Amino acid sequence: MQTAPLFHEIAEAPENGVAYWIHADDGVQLRVGLWKSANPEMGTVLVFPGRSEYIEKYGRTIADLEKFGYTTLVIDWRGQGLADRSAADPMTGHVGRFSDYHKDVAAMIKAAEELDLPKPWYLIGHSLGACIGLRAVSNGLPVSACAFTGPMWNINLPAVKRAAAWPLSWAAQAVGKGHVYAPGTDGKSYVLSTAFEDNRLTNDPDMYQYFIRQATTLTDHQIGGPSMGWLYQTLKETNALSIVPSPAIPCITFCGAHDEVVDLQAIQDRMAHWPGGKLELIVNAKHDVFSEAPHIRNSVMADICGLFATASCSGLRSSGLGREIIGVFGSDYLRPKIASGSQ
Repeated sequence: MQTAPLFHEIAEAPENGVAYWIHADDGVQLRVGLWKSANPEMGTVLVFPGRSEYIEKYGRTIADLEKFGYTTLVIDWRGQGLADRSAADPMTGHVGRFSDYHKDVAAMIKAAEELDLPKPWYLIGHSLGACIGLRAVSNGLPVSACAFTGPMWNINLPAVKRAAAWPLSWAAQAVGKGHVYAPGTDGKSYVLSTAFEDNRLTNDPDMYQYFIRQATTLTDHQIGGPSMGWLYQTLKETNALSIVPSPAIPCITFCGAHDEVVDLQAIQDRMAHWPGGKLELIVNAKHDVFSEAPHIRNSVMADICGLFATASCSGLRSSGLGREIIGVFGSDYLRPKIASGSQ
């Protein structure tokens, strides 16, 4: 694998990271970012980003995972970040078929194997990445546990708009207009065209400025709104996933109580029927809980790493995880839960 650009400083990620170019089996060039831990026995976390995201956006999250001792591998999906884009307008968030994302997953797993990343492996999927991740885990992705944030298991659309979105997006793709922007969207970066007060991602102004700094610096990483083809393919996939049984592996899911991007009911329905699964509804949080205030981010990360450690070998289960969490984040995580609605 050839090395690829990686922007540690703007990402605020650990300096030991390296990026590689990899290729899906249809020839699409993708990018993965790797941060190896000094504690290989902890295993590897695979990170599936959301729509419009890229490796550097997870810099602070990667730093937190490193504190817990995990190796981390993150991917740029096709059509975003520094991966190949198929639309004539490179700012269009487009995919030909939803199943194309699973070609990217296969390429990521192949890279993880070639890089001999330490096992057990775990999955964190955000938004679109959680949709891709649910299908992947159901199809046998070799992970011991998974965690999802703001999972896009259905798009939050009013009934009238949803009724129109299906035929309009299908027709656009059928007549060769799948690359056209979905109604109400354009080629502008979300964080550069949306005031903090109006954003749907976070309540934390520092994190929003972090996103803005990245968007103004890493200009070639950015995309704008989704295409009609992306909309149709995602509606089709979320509808198909709704009847897929939840896999029998440990899972924890977090959703902001004020999430306006995804359909909360679909998340509640899924997690209510996930064997041993747990849903945490985070009060005073929007779509991206990893981008909320530090006490929320720290609590979410502690819970995820607690699940991963519990799912691993018995030696790790008896290794004093609670003391490690206090050592990493302090004792705030021991205060009353910020979340409610556990299933």
